[in-house]
Amino acid sequence: MAVSEDPFEFFFEKPWSDGLPVVTPTEERIERMLAGTRRDPEEIVGEIPPALETASVRAVATHAVMAGCRPEYLPVILAGLEAILENSFNINGIQATLHAVAPLMIVNGPYAKEIGIHGGLGCFGPGFRANATIGRAIRLILLNLGGGIPGVTSMSTFSQPSRFTFCIAENEAESPWEPLSVTMGFGPEENVVTLAAVENPQIVFDDTSNDADRLLVATADTMAHMGSWNNWTRSDLVVALSPQQAAICDKSGLSKADVHERLCGMAGRRLGDLRRGGNYRDGRMKSLPIEVDLDDDDFFVPTVKDPVDLKIIVAGGVPGPESAVMHGWSGGSRAVSKAYSP
Repeated sequence: MAVSEDPFEFFFEKPWSDGLPVVTPTEERIERMLAGTRRDPEEIVGEIPPALETASVRAVATHAVMAGCRPEYLPVILAGLEAILENSFNINGIQATLHAVAPLMIVNGPYAKEIGIHGGLGCFGPGFRANATIGRAIRLILLNLGGGIPGVTSMSTFSQPSRFTFCIAENEAESPWEPLSVTMGFGPEENVVTLAAVENPQIVFDDTSNDADRLLVATADTMAHMGSWNNWTRSDLVVALSPQQAAICDKSGLSKADVHERLCGMAGRRLGDLRRGGNYRDGRMKSLPIEVDLDDDDFFVPTVKDPVDLKIIVAGGVPGPESAVMHGWSGGSRAVSKAYSP
Protein backbone atom coordinates (compact mmCIF):
# COMPACT_ATOMS: atom_id res chain seq x y z
CA MET A 1 0.00 0.00 0.00
CA ALA A 2 1.36 3.42 -0.91
CA VAL A 3 1.86 5.85 1.94
CA SER A 4 -0.85 8.18 0.63
CA GLU A 5 -3.36 5.31 0.65
CA ASP A 6 -2.91 4.68 4.35
CA PRO A 7 -5.38 6.96 6.17
CA PHE A 8 -3.17 7.18 9.25
CA GLU A 9 -0.15 8.20 7.19
CA PHE A 10 -2.29 10.55 5.08
CA PHE A 11 -3.09 12.67 8.13
CA PHE A 12 0.54 12.65 9.23
CA GLU A 13 1.53 13.93 5.78
CA LYS A 14 -0.85 16.85 6.23
CA PRO A 15 -0.54 19.44 9.03
CA TRP A 16 -3.83 18.14 10.45
CA SER A 17 -2.59 16.01 13.31
CA ASP A 18 -1.31 16.79 16.78
CA GLY A 19 1.47 14.28 16.20
CA LEU A 20 -0.65 11.28 17.15
CA PRO A 21 -2.80 9.12 14.86
CA VAL A 22 -6.31 10.42 14.26
CA VAL A 23 -9.56 8.63 13.50
CA THR A 24 -10.49 9.05 9.84
CA PRO A 25 -13.54 11.38 9.75
CA THR A 26 -15.77 9.52 7.31
CA GLU A 27 -19.20 10.92 6.55
CA GLU A 28 -20.78 8.05 8.45
CA ARG A 29 -18.73 8.80 11.56
CA ILE A 30 -19.43 12.52 11.35
CA GLU A 31 -23.19 11.91 11.08
CA ARG A 32 -23.02 9.58 14.06
CA MET A 33 -21.14 12.25 16.03
CA LEU A 34 -23.72 14.91 15.11
CA ALA A 35 -26.40 12.77 16.74
CA GLY A 36 -24.85 13.82 20.05
CA THR A 37 -26.30 17.35 19.77
CA ARG A 38 -29.64 18.91 18.86
CA ARG A 39 -27.90 21.87 17.24
CA ASP A 40 -28.04 22.48 13.50
CA PRO A 41 -24.89 21.06 11.85
CA GLU A 42 -24.50 24.25 9.81
CA GLU A 43 -24.76 26.55 12.83
CA ILE A 44 -21.66 28.70 13.16
CA VAL A 45 -19.89 28.45 16.50
CA GLY A 46 -17.30 31.10 15.64
CA GLU A 47 -14.06 31.93 13.88
CA ILE A 48 -10.95 30.39 15.42
CA PRO A 49 -7.99 32.78 15.82
CA PRO A 50 -5.53 33.56 14.49
CA ALA A 51 -6.33 31.94 11.12
CA LEU A 52 -10.03 32.78 11.62
CA GLU A 53 -11.32 29.68 9.86
CA THR A 54 -15.04 29.20 10.53
CA ALA A 55 -16.06 26.49 12.98
CA SER A 56 -19.52 25.15 12.29
CA VAL A 57 -21.11 22.48 14.47
CA ARG A 58 -20.27 20.02 11.68
CA ALA A 59 -16.61 21.10 11.67
CA VAL A 60 -16.46 20.66 15.44
CA ALA A 61 -18.01 17.21 15.07
CA THR A 62 -15.42 16.33 12.44
CA HIS A 63 -12.60 17.15 14.84
CA ALA A 64 -14.38 15.27 17.63
CA VAL A 65 -14.33 12.19 15.39
CA MET A 66 -10.62 12.70 14.67
CA ALA A 67 -9.91 12.96 18.40
CA GLY A 68 -11.72 9.70 19.19
CA CYS A 69 -14.74 11.17 20.99
CA ARG A 70 -18.11 9.56 21.59
CA PRO A 71 -21.19 11.48 20.31
CA GLU A 72 -22.30 12.34 23.84
CA TYR A 73 -19.11 14.34 24.35
CA LEU A 74 -20.02 16.83 21.62
CA PRO A 75 -22.11 19.23 23.78
CA VAL A 76 -19.16 19.66 26.16
CA ILE A 77 -16.76 20.36 23.29
CA LEU A 78 -19.13 22.94 21.82
CA ALA A 79 -19.55 24.66 25.19
CA GLY A 80 -15.81 24.65 25.80
CA LEU A 81 -15.09 26.13 22.38
CA GLU A 82 -17.68 28.87 22.88
CA ALA A 83 -16.06 29.77 26.21
CA ILE A 84 -12.62 29.86 24.57
CA LEU A 85 -13.94 32.24 21.90
CA GLU A 86 -15.11 34.83 24.46
CA ASN A 87 -13.08 38.02 23.94
CA SER A 88 -11.95 38.08 27.56
CA PHE A 89 -10.31 34.66 27.18
CA ASN A 90 -8.10 35.98 24.36
CA ILE A 91 -7.37 32.72 22.55
CA ASN A 92 -5.67 34.74 19.82
CA GLY A 93 -2.92 35.75 22.23
CA ILE A 94 -2.70 32.29 23.76
CA GLN A 95 -2.24 30.72 20.32
CA ALA A 96 0.77 32.93 19.53
CA THR A 97 2.46 33.46 22.91
CA LEU A 98 6.03 32.48 23.80
CA HIS A 99 4.54 31.05 26.99
CA ALA A 100 3.25 27.49 27.30
CA VAL A 101 -0.22 28.00 28.80
CA ALA A 102 -3.11 25.90 27.52
CA PRO A 103 -6.89 26.12 27.99
CA LEU A 104 -7.76 23.99 31.01
CA MET A 105 -11.38 22.83 30.87
CA ILE A 106 -13.01 22.11 34.25
CA VAL A 107 -16.43 20.50 33.90
CA ASN A 108 -19.09 20.61 36.62
CA GLY A 109 -22.60 19.23 36.82
CA PRO A 110 -24.50 15.96 36.39
CA TYR A 111 -23.75 15.56 32.67
CA ALA A 112 -20.01 15.28 33.34
CA LYS A 113 -20.69 12.29 35.57
CA GLU A 114 -23.15 10.81 33.07
CA ILE A 115 -20.63 10.74 30.22
CA GLY A 116 -17.65 9.75 32.36
CA ILE A 117 -15.49 12.86 32.56
CA HIS A 118 -13.09 11.93 35.34
CA GLY A 119 -12.11 14.11 38.28
CA GLY A 120 -10.77 11.49 40.67
CA LEU A 121 -7.54 9.55 41.03
CA GLY A 122 -5.21 10.27 38.10
CA CYS A 123 -7.54 12.83 36.50
CA PHE A 124 -4.79 14.81 34.73
CA GLY A 125 -3.20 11.68 33.28
CA PRO A 126 -3.92 8.87 30.83
CA GLY A 127 -6.62 6.23 31.01
CA PHE A 128 -9.84 8.25 30.71
CA ARG A 129 -11.36 8.48 27.26
CA ALA A 130 -13.69 11.42 27.90
CA ASN A 131 -10.94 13.59 29.43
CA ALA A 132 -8.39 12.70 26.78
CA THR A 133 -10.55 13.01 23.69
CA ILE A 134 -12.60 16.08 24.67
CA GLY A 135 -9.43 18.03 25.38
CA ARG A 136 -7.79 16.66 22.26
CA ALA A 137 -10.73 17.74 20.08
CA ILE A 138 -10.31 21.30 21.34
CA ARG A 139 -6.60 21.20 20.54
CA LEU A 140 -7.16 19.82 17.02
CA ILE A 141 -9.62 22.65 16.36
CA LEU A 142 -7.06 25.20 17.58
CA LEU A 143 -4.45 23.63 15.30
CA ASN A 144 -6.50 23.08 12.16
CA LEU A 145 -9.04 25.90 12.16
CA GLY A 146 -7.06 28.34 14.27
CA GLY A 147 -3.70 27.71 12.67
CA GLY A 148 -1.97 27.37 16.04
CA ILE A 149 0.88 25.38 14.50
CA PRO A 150 4.24 25.32 16.33
CA GLY A 151 6.81 27.51 14.60
CA VAL A 152 4.18 29.07 12.34
CA THR A 153 1.85 31.03 14.61
CA SER A 154 2.47 29.26 17.91
CA MET A 155 5.82 30.51 19.19
CA SER A 156 5.76 28.77 22.57
CA THR A 157 9.36 28.18 23.62
CA PHE A 158 8.78 24.76 25.18
CA SER A 159 5.02 24.27 24.92
CA GLN A 160 3.72 21.73 27.48
CA PRO A 161 2.12 18.27 27.59
CA SER A 162 -1.29 19.75 28.41
CA ARG A 163 -1.36 21.20 24.90
CA PHE A 164 -2.30 17.70 23.78
CA THR A 165 -5.33 17.60 26.09
CA PHE A 166 -6.36 19.45 29.28
CA CYS A 167 -9.84 18.49 30.47
CA ILE A 168 -11.06 17.22 33.84
CA ALA A 169 -14.20 17.14 35.93
CA GLU A 170 -14.19 18.40 39.48
CA ASN A 171 -14.37 15.62 42.06
CA GLU A 172 -17.68 16.81 43.46
CA ALA A 173 -18.50 13.47 45.11
CA GLU A 174 -15.49 13.59 47.45
CA SER A 175 -15.45 17.33 48.06
CA PRO A 176 -16.61 18.81 51.38
CA TRP A 177 -17.53 22.06 49.62
CA GLU A 178 -19.68 23.40 46.83
CA PRO A 179 -18.25 22.91 43.32
CA LEU A 180 -16.53 25.63 41.32
CA SER A 181 -19.66 26.20 39.24
CA VAL A 182 -21.67 27.11 42.33
CA THR A 183 -18.85 29.35 43.56
CA MET A 184 -19.06 31.09 40.17
CA GLY A 185 -22.79 31.73 40.67
CA PHE A 186 -24.43 28.83 38.82
CA GLY A 187 -27.01 26.44 40.25
CA PRO A 188 -25.94 23.08 41.71
CA GLU A 189 -27.70 21.11 38.96
CA GLU A 190 -26.45 23.23 36.06
CA ASN A 191 -23.92 21.82 33.64
CA VAL A 192 -21.01 24.25 33.43
CA VAL A 193 -17.60 24.43 31.78
CA THR A 194 -14.87 26.73 33.08
CA LEU A 195 -11.89 27.53 30.88
CA ALA A 196 -8.67 29.01 32.28
CA ALA A 197 -5.36 29.60 30.51
CA VAL A 198 -2.83 27.99 32.83
CA GLU A 199 0.39 26.00 33.01
CA ASN A 200 0.75 22.29 33.69
CA PRO A 201 -0.12 21.21 37.24
CA GLN A 202 2.75 21.76 39.68
CA ILE A 203 2.45 19.17 42.45
CA VAL A 204 2.79 20.19 46.10
CA PHE A 205 3.40 17.05 48.18
CA ASP A 206 2.68 17.09 51.92
CA ASP A 207 1.99 13.88 53.83
CA THR A 208 2.91 15.45 57.16
CA SER A 209 0.47 18.27 57.84
CA ASN A 210 -2.75 17.39 59.63
CA ASP A 211 -4.16 20.88 60.10
CA ALA A 212 -4.90 23.68 57.67
CA ASP A 213 -2.51 26.20 59.23
CA ARG A 214 0.45 24.03 58.33
CA LEU A 215 -0.97 22.50 55.17
CA LEU A 216 -1.56 25.72 53.27
CA VAL A 217 1.98 27.03 53.75
CA ALA A 218 3.56 24.93 50.99
CA THR A 219 0.65 25.50 48.61
CA ALA A 220 0.88 29.26 49.08
CA ASP A 221 4.65 29.17 48.62
CA THR A 222 4.27 27.26 45.35
CA MET A 223 1.69 29.76 44.15
CA ALA A 224 4.31 32.50 44.63
CA HIS A 225 7.37 30.92 43.01
CA MET A 226 9.66 33.44 41.31
CA GLY A 227 9.19 32.07 37.80
CA SER A 228 5.44 32.55 37.86
CA TRP A 229 3.75 35.31 35.85
CA ASN A 230 1.31 35.64 38.74
CA ASN A 231 3.94 37.57 40.71
CA TRP A 232 4.31 40.21 38.05
CA THR A 233 0.79 40.85 36.82
CA ARG A 234 -2.86 40.11 37.44
CA SER A 235 -3.50 36.62 36.11
CA ASP A 236 -5.65 33.55 36.67
CA LEU A 237 -4.45 30.84 39.03
CA VAL A 238 -6.05 27.45 39.68
CA VAL A 239 -5.42 25.40 42.83
CA ALA A 240 -6.66 21.82 42.95
CA LEU A 241 -6.78 20.31 46.42
CA SER A 242 -7.03 16.55 46.71
CA PRO A 243 -10.04 15.26 48.68
CA GLN A 244 -7.63 14.32 51.49
CA GLN A 245 -6.28 17.86 51.75
CA ALA A 246 -9.70 19.45 51.38
CA ALA A 247 -10.87 17.24 54.26
CA ILE A 248 -8.01 18.49 56.44
CA CYS A 249 -9.12 22.06 55.79
CA ASP A 250 -12.75 21.16 56.46
CA LYS A 251 -11.87 19.43 59.74
CA SER A 252 -9.91 22.55 60.71
CA GLY A 253 -13.18 24.47 60.43
CA LEU A 254 -12.40 26.20 57.14
CA SER A 255 -14.97 26.65 54.40
CA LYS A 256 -13.92 26.90 50.78
CA ALA A 257 -14.22 30.68 51.06
CA ASP A 258 -11.94 30.59 54.11
CA VAL A 259 -9.29 28.62 52.25
CA HIS A 260 -9.58 31.02 49.33
CA GLU A 261 -9.11 34.01 51.62
CA ARG A 262 -6.13 32.44 53.39
CA LEU A 263 -4.33 31.53 50.18
CA CYS A 264 -4.90 35.03 48.79
CA GLY A 265 -3.38 36.45 51.96
CA MET A 266 -0.49 34.00 52.31
CA ALA A 267 0.76 33.70 48.72
CA GLY A 268 3.19 36.45 47.85
CA ARG A 269 6.73 37.80 48.20
CA ARG A 270 8.51 40.69 49.83
CA LEU A 271 9.30 43.42 47.33
CA GLY A 272 12.99 43.04 48.18
CA ASP A 273 12.87 39.35 47.28
CA LEU A 274 11.11 40.08 44.00
CA ARG A 275 13.79 42.63 43.09
CA ARG A 276 16.47 39.93 43.24
CA GLY A 277 15.50 38.23 39.98
CA GLY A 278 12.77 36.82 37.85
CA ASN A 279 10.66 39.16 35.74
CA TYR A 280 10.94 42.16 38.08
CA ARG A 281 10.67 45.70 36.72
CA ASP A 282 9.68 48.82 38.63
CA GLY A 283 7.26 49.62 35.81
CA ARG A 284 5.50 46.30 36.28
CA MET A 285 4.98 46.97 39.97
CA LYS A 286 3.61 50.43 39.19
CA SER A 287 1.12 49.01 36.69
CA LEU A 288 -0.39 46.48 39.11
CA PRO A 289 -4.03 46.99 40.17
CA ILE A 290 -2.76 47.36 43.76
CA GLU A 291 -0.64 50.06 45.36
CA VAL A 292 2.98 48.96 45.86
CA ASP A 293 5.42 51.00 47.97
CA LEU A 294 8.59 50.82 45.89
CA ASP A 295 10.59 52.39 48.73
CA ASP A 296 9.85 49.55 51.14
CA ASP A 297 11.65 46.27 50.50
CA ASP A 298 9.51 44.63 53.18
CA PHE A 299 6.30 45.48 51.33
CA PHE A 300 4.29 42.28 50.75
CA VAL A 301 3.24 41.87 47.12
CA PRO A 302 0.38 39.35 46.90
CA THR A 303 0.53 36.76 44.15
CA VAL A 304 -3.24 37.01 43.61
CA LYS A 305 -3.90 40.63 42.68
CA ASP A 306 -7.68 40.21 42.49
CA PRO A 307 -9.34 37.41 44.54
CA VAL A 308 -11.70 36.59 41.65
CA ASP A 309 -8.70 35.25 39.71
CA LEU A 310 -8.02 32.38 42.14
CA LYS A 311 -10.09 29.29 41.34
CA ILE A 312 -10.11 26.50 43.95
CA ILE A 313 -11.34 23.04 43.02
CA VAL A 314 -11.22 19.57 44.56
CA ALA A 315 -9.79 16.93 42.23
CA GLY A 316 -7.70 13.81 42.30
CA GLY A 317 -8.33 10.86 44.56
CA VAL A 318 -7.57 9.06 47.80
CA PRO A 319 -4.91 8.50 48.97
CA GLY A 320 -3.69 11.91 48.00
CA PRO A 321 -1.48 14.09 50.22
CA GLU A 322 -1.07 16.60 47.41
CA SER A 323 -2.33 19.78 45.86
CA ALA A 324 -1.76 20.95 42.29
CA VAL A 325 -1.04 24.59 41.45
CA MET A 326 -1.61 25.85 37.91
CA HIS A 327 -0.15 29.28 37.27
CA GLY A 328 -1.57 31.71 34.76
CA TRP A 329 -0.42 33.64 31.74
CA SER A 330 0.90 37.20 31.45
CA GLY A 331 -2.40 38.84 32.34
CA GLY A 332 -3.89 38.80 28.87
CA SER A 333 -6.60 36.22 29.58
CA ARG A 334 -9.52 35.90 31.98
CA ALA A 335 -11.17 32.62 32.89
CA VAL A 336 -14.63 32.06 31.42
CA SER A 337 -17.46 29.93 32.85
CA LYS A 338 -20.41 28.93 30.69
CA ALA A 339 -23.56 26.88 31.35
CA TYR A 340 -24.69 24.52 28.61
CA SER A 341 -27.50 22.11 27.82
CA PRO A 342 -26.65 18.58 26.63
